[in-house]
Amino acid sequence: MERGTVIRTCGLTKHFNTARRKILAVDNLNIEVPQGSIYGFLGPNGSGKTTTIGMLLGLIRPSAGSIELFGQDMGRESPKLLERTSSVLENSPMYPYLSGRDNLEVFARMRGAVDHSKIDEVLDIVGLAKRAGSPSRTYSLGMRQRLSIALALLSDPELVILDEPTNGLDPSGIIDIRDIIRQLGEQGKTIFLSSHLLHEVEQVCDYVAVLNRGRVIAQGPVEELLHRGDRLEMKVNDINAASLALKDVSWISTIETDDEYLYITADEAKHPDINEMLVRSGIKVFEMKKSSNSLEDFFLGAIEEEHQEAGNA
Repeated sequence: MERGTVIRTCGLTKHFNTARRKILAVDNLNIEVPQGSIYGFLGPNGSGKTTTIGMLLGLIRPSAGSIELFGQDMGRESPKLLERTSSVLENSPMYPYLSGRDNLEVFARMRGAVDHSKIDEVLDIVGLAKRAGSPSRTYSLGMRQRLSIALALLSDPELVILDEPTNGLDPSGIIDIRDIIRQLGEQGKTIFLSSHLLHEVEQVCDYVAVLNRGRVIAQGPVEELLHRGDRLEMKVNDINAASLALKDVSWISTIETDDEYLYITADEAKHPDINEMLVRSGIKVFEMKKSSNSLEDFFLGAIEEEHQEAGNA
């Protein structure tokens, strides 16, 4: 079944006027978030991620461009569309002297009704069932963040927007949030995850947009962006001879080397043929594996490429 598109932006732009100058926070942003995906919105601090989320949630008015949620224009149907959406922003409000469960009940009443079975369900999802009766002021930062996610899930949203959900957490807290995100994805919810942590995005996301200075410089499926499955890493006895042996092969896209390894981009089905060709050329192959190309490598490469293009403009 073909996926729909939950978020689509077209030319989305936001600038802020200050006493001294106009600041361009988001610059002609065009993204599409597939239904049921875990979509990573990746960029360094100050790249425009939080401003974009503010526009998606109707908290910040765009300077230009448009937003569609669930295939409908955000400008015309904003309240109705936002009912299908929930979010966890930094410093989500909680009542410190109320228990985790009581906090959820208070916010449920604000929505009009208290569904105790739903409260039990979201507490179980975020792993707080055993501590639900404790005052939230006794919770660790990671537990408070999980309680914020439980609050966001009360309305059973189709789209969950998470803005830097692991900021300040220790490794254990990061793993807990990562597991919750995966679980929500398995339930079919669309997750829009804003983060500056490359490893976090790589661990859980299947799509990613790379943002820098308010502009998307790369986007697409994570597997496709990282060329996983197509990039081969080989350790041989003579790197130069191996490169020469393969340089005229038409179905090999790229050949790169360093002091120790040969990196070859070709269709995965052709990997055994590459090994056979090298052996026939008298080259010894000591190691052969799919390349462990990381999102960090891709991100740094995309940033460098953007800087080079800007310098040549």
